[in-house]
Amino acid sequence: MESSTVLFHLAFPVADVSTAKEFYVAGLGCEPGRETANSLILNLYGHQLVAHATDELAPQKGIYPRHFGLVFLAETDWETLLHRAKDQQLTFYQGEKRRFAGSTLEHRTFFLQDPFFNLLEFKYYCHPSAIFGEVNQAWVGDAE
Repeated sequence: MESSTVLFHLAFPVADVSTAKEFYVAGLGCEPGRETANSLILNLYGHQLVAHATDELAPQKGIYPRHFGLVFLAETDWETLLHRAKDQQLTFYQGEKRRFAGSTLEHRTFFLQDPFFNLLEFKYYCHPSAIFGEVNQAWVGDAE
């Protein structure tokens, strides 16, 4: 399923909109959209994120099962965001690393943690076929 006329949408929890705006707009570089006292629409590289205020926040015990992010098709774009995250002193949950080096699944990745324990992964695959293909490979994530 593929379409150039479809955007990804994700709603996620935050404790307060002003702190979310600081992290996602000032830090990560998202463009802000509509905003209320309890929600904020964000443009993340053309995809719609919506931060919704809640008091039900808790850290998870690792990157699984829940995180979200982007797969960059150009390594230079991935590196630009990596440098921005460092320059803005965003919180790295896991620093930059290379997974599955030397295989068709090789990719560069890093994880950020927002102020509300949401984890964001940003990656670049060295072989574009690994994004949706390479189904003969049994590796997904770190532990498998």
